[in-house]
Amino acid sequence: MSGRLEDKVAIVTGAASGFGRATALRFAREGARVVVVDLDEARGAATVDEIRAAGSSGLLHVGDVSALELGLRAVAATIEEYGRVDVLVNNAGIAQEDLRDTWDATEDTWDRLLRVNLRSVYACSRAAIPAMLSSGAGAIVNVASIAASVCVGGAAYASAKGAIVSYTRHVARELASRDVRVNCVSPGFMRTPMTTGERLGLDEAEQEERMLEFGRRVPMRRMGTMEDIASAILFLASDEARYITGQELIVDGGYVVR
Repeated sequence: MSGRLEDKVAIVTGAASGFGRATALRFAREGARVVVVDLDEARGAATVDEIRAAGSSGLLHVGDVSALELGLRAVAATIEEYGRVDVLVNNAGIAQEDLRDTWDATEDTWDRLLRVNLRSVYACSRAAIPAMLSSGAGAIVNVASIAASVCVGGAAYASAKGAIVSYTRHVARELASRDVRVNCVSPGFMRTPMTTGERLGLDEAEQEERMLEFGRRVPMRRMGTMEDIASAILFLASDEARYITGQELIVDGGYVVR
């Protein structure tokens, strides 16, 4: 039986780890050829190796996804290798990591959060959309956050994610008549290296306590997984969602409506 993305060509940003890696591997298992775009060359290469081990074709493009030039190069390399771009997943992002009031974040923090989380969506979309219009169809899935709707994550992070939701709706309306769909997925409290505290240097016991505390906030009483997000992204990227555009799919175990 063919996969839901059989013979599709997908670009996934931030695919060296977390949601991006899970999505890239899920896409590969569903028949897509996947271009991994990430700043982390070693982990990005590992993701490509796993894509190939899954029986698909993968490429790695290394660079800063917030730079339009990088987006243009990644799209050009994709077209040179595969002839087209069918799907773009704008997943690359970083957390604010502040456990205090965040209204007085430094300029560097503010600028970095908006550059990596928001400008990357603009840069990679602007690079990929002309290719999709040329081929007559395409699907873009942006990764936002429940921080767009509720007060979690910090002011700079939430501002970037809220803007992604607005960008998604606006661009979807502009492209709808040309069969390029634009949607977004908003994860809630999910178990990733970003949320566990691994990147903050927490030991395993501290990470588990952090996860339990997050889980207690969720009506389903548990954290979500990276596969939960990959499944949502896959749905919106596939032809099963061919009549869906401009939408935010919240995957949060009921946190926003608790």
